Amino acid sequence: MNKVSFIGLGVMGFPMAGHLQNSGYQVTVYNRTAKKAQDWLEQFGGAMAATPAEAAKDSDIVFICVGNDDDLRQVTLGPDGVFSGVKANAIVVDHTTASATVARELAQKANEMGIGFLDAPVSGGEAGAVNGQLTVMVGGEQNHYAIVESTMQAYAKFSKLLGPVGSGQLAKMMNQICIAGVVQGLAEALHFGQNAGLDCMQVVEVISQGAAGSWQMDNRHKTMLNNEYDFGFAVDWMRKDLDIALTEAKNNGSTLPLTALVDQFYADVQKNGGNRWDTSSLLTRL
Repeated sequence: MNKVSFIGLGVMGFPMAGHLQNSGYQVTVYNRTAKKAQDWLEQFGGAMAATPAEAAKDSDIVFICVGNDDDLRQVTLGPDGVFSGVKANAIVVDHTTASATVARELAQKANEMGIGFLDAPVSGGEAGAVNGQLTVMVGGEQNHYAIVESTMQAYAKFSKLLGPVGSGQLAKMMNQICIAGVVQGLAEALHFGQNAGLDCMQVVEVISQGAAGSWQMDNRHKTMLNNEYDFGFAVDWMRKDLDIALTEAKNNGSTLPLTALVDQFYADVQKNGGNRWDTSSLLTRL
């Protein structure tokens, strides 16, 4: 399984594909903007293709990381999509954060073609991708996961098969639901501390060692207090992810009042021009 391809060289895909190339795999990349693929080649070597189908044709594993459901359908089911070029018995691994619905749709098509499909969204953000420290939530069949697990270790610190196709996307929804609540809580605490006249840097040094501690607190409190948000996981992306989670919640009967509220808070941030700010920018609306 030495020949792989990577479709989508965005903030996450660019370094993920690089880790694969640096780990000894023969990587062929495709990106909608060819300049990004050329930049990747200059940095990592490998090869580039003009279409997703061309990139996939000789690959044992095809990795995909694009923007949303529509992008995913385009690069897989389109006339020059992965499914029109992929070879028999290959495995498609989708790292896009998308809906469970599209994951099941593509898995059915893959099954009809005699190829494997795993939905495998990731957590860890740009830093996790660059440092090869991502967490991967996987849905699909055990035999397919067993084949690709070691390959994903090129850019992941942890991965786990959580159930049938769609399970990875459902787990990612849980991940984003958790983050939304934690970031809002952190924003409110810092806002409260500043108004109370406390040195919030010192306070966080203390409370981060107890039950209030979190990844967000450890990694975002300094930038939040310095009003720095031009980095990280964009508000636009978070709203896309929360929309997926809220839609799924309606379908399965879940009640997500906090998630729905924080989603509207992010809408406020967007209105203030923060579309590309990090998700920690919830503090700005306070």
